[in-house]
Amino acid sequence: MHALQSAPIAIGTAAFLVGVLAVVGAGIGALGSAVVRRLSNPVARYRQLFLGIILPFTLLSYVVFLLLGLGHLIAGGQTGVVGAVVATFAELLAAGTVGLAAYAPTVPGIRSVRDIELSTGRAVVRMGRYVLGITALVTVVVVPLETGLSPPGLLALVTVFAVTVQAVSPWFIPLIRSVDRPDEPTAETLERLKERAGLTVRDVRVFDTEQERTANVTVRGFPGYRRLFLTSTFLDVFDDETATALLAIQAGRQNARVLARVVGGLLVAVVPLFVALADVGPLWPLAGASLGLIVASLWVTRRGVRAADDYAADRVGPDAVADALERYATVHEMEPSRRRLANPFSKSPPLGNRIDRLREQAGE
Repeated sequence: MHALQSAPIAIGTAAFLVGVLAVVGAGIGALGSAVVRRLSNPVARYRQLFLGIILPFTLLSYVVFLLLGLGHLIAGGQTGVVGAVVATFAELLAAGTVGLAAYAPTVPGIRSVRDIELSTGRAVVRMGRYVLGITALVTVVVVPLETGLSPPGLLALVTVFAVTVQAVSPWFIPLIRSVDRPDEPTAETLERLKERAGLTVRDVRVFDTEQERTANVTVRGFPGYRRLFLTSTFLDVFDDETATALLAIQAGRQNARVLARVVGGLLVAVVPLFVALADVGPLWPLAGASLGLIVASLWVTRRGVRAADDYAADRVGPDAVADALERYATVHEMEPSRRRLANPFSKSPPLGNRIDRLREQAGE
């Protein structure tokens, strides 16, 4: 990858470039936040802002730093594996810094639309820790690309990386976010709720979200060592019925292998691209085939989400699951969205459609 770069730029120019992109990113974040706050369902729109504008701008910044040789400048011309690691880490971290600059102006807007007491400094520090961890993780997979692997070797590397990330996520997540063990009364309550929900995990960790007020729950890890992550807000704002229903959805996602559908589908979808890189076939038809496989894999994933809802409905009743999803939306100041036709690039049906489907099941 670095073989495609131009000569490394001067350090003063590099610092100026990072600063300029950070200022542009901050402007994008501020402008985007000002627009989003005036839209309907702003909480959902903020997510679209992050994924549709801020993240692509961050990736574009990385490409700029890569092409201009920022990493080689930081590495001081050092070659070999050490030089590649330093150069790649520096370029990714610089891009992450630009992303943080774009994220910071959105925090006041999020604080306003969700009516929470989230300080900008704390939010940026937490996001910075996350960016640092992701930078280190991505560096591990990007550096081997410097060795000039063949397309089959690259595909194997991407596959191993994706599987490894899922395997180590129960231990990696606590490195980039602060977690605690639940106290004994909470652990006993969760054990009872998990049993009722049909959720089997090895242990539980709790995120402190007193300021963010995000009531989320997720399960990570392979069978044999699955860890339940939930937030302190989840424990504070949901009653036992709501918590059980949301845990049952997680159990359903495990049974339907929703995460495996996402990862496996994307790995299958990139195969035509690696075939094109190997000059085995025409680029554009193979790129079209890759896009088609992505759409198909996301359709399969959406069916998995519906299967998870059905599992939860069997455990606690469809009305209870629908009530829990509505309560989840209320806590996060979200308006459950509905669509006549599913978004082909979404991995989950609209929340409002899921709720309506559960209500129909209850009526039947």
